[in-house]
Amino acid sequence: MQRRNFLIFASLAGVSLPTLSKTASANASLTRPIPSSGERIPAIGMGTWLTFDVKPGEPARRDLLPVLQAFFDGGGTVIDSSPMYGDAEDVVGELLPLVRGRERVFAATKVWTLGEEAGIGQMEQSRQLWRLPRVDLMQVHNLLDWNQHLKTLRRMKDAGKVRYIGVTTSHGRRHDELERIMRREPIDFVQLTYNMVDRHAEARLLPLARDLGKAVIINRPFDGGAMFAQVRGRALPAWARELGCATWSQLFLKWIVAHPAVTCAIPATSRVGHMKENMGALLGALPDVQQRQRMVEAFSRA
Repeated sequence: MQRRNFLIFASLAGVSLPTLSKTASANASLTRPIPSSGERIPAIGMGTWLTFDVKPGEPARRDLLPVLQAFFDGGGTVIDSSPMYGDAEDVVGELLPLVRGRERVFAATKVWTLGEEAGIGQMEQSRQLWRLPRVDLMQVHNLLDWNQHLKTLRRMKDAGKVRYIGVTTSHGRRHDELERIMRREPIDFVQLTYNMVDRHAEARLLPLARDLGKAVIINRPFDGGAMFAQVRGRALPAWARELGCATWSQLFLKWIVAHPAVTCAIPATSRVGHMKENMGALLGALPDVQQRQRMVEAFSRA
């Protein structure tokens, strides 16, 4: 896997190398290194926006347990949430102790408030909701009061209260400001939107993240689900099977994680079947440059 991924990355970067093999071990699960540490995480994680926002006592909470189990069974570790997502953090914290493989969790959440004290309080509340001794990654959600919160996060990281720090944005917003932060702040992660419909990050942010050694989490990999409407009723191209794609969701995800700057994509779902499909994108071959373009053309024609 590592050699194959190197060839893919080099090819995407424009380096001349031998032709990439179209096959890969069915048992190999794609991981990517966090540049600031070298720690490897699976390239497919899990988002919780909307899907895990279920009120206490509602039966739908326990319905999410097999979804979470399918995530871990499929090799996942990175779970992303936020105080902005209603009860999602509480749901994750309630279900995690019931899941096999929970010790592998990479907990990523966010601070989404104004002011130093409010931020500190909110981050501690998140940790308690997750029922964990510490959060792995704490991010400033949509850059809200980022200058103040990053000061706090740097102190927390130095004290060992969080392992990594970062910032997020979505829907292609505030890219100029995000670029300035990436250039001047010692953050480990950035989170942004990137998919076949929204490719704004390709021009500057993704190459910059690679050059500066920032890990990249991709949100909205399916454009909020809108991409499935375009391909509804359309058969997956036969050649997609060569890349291990059995569904459009796997094609969409493999297209994203084949980009050399991408560390992890975080699709969200509340259905077991969809979770298994998403995690299947960790297996099989990844597309090269020409195959990625072919994927885009297939989607555009759908």
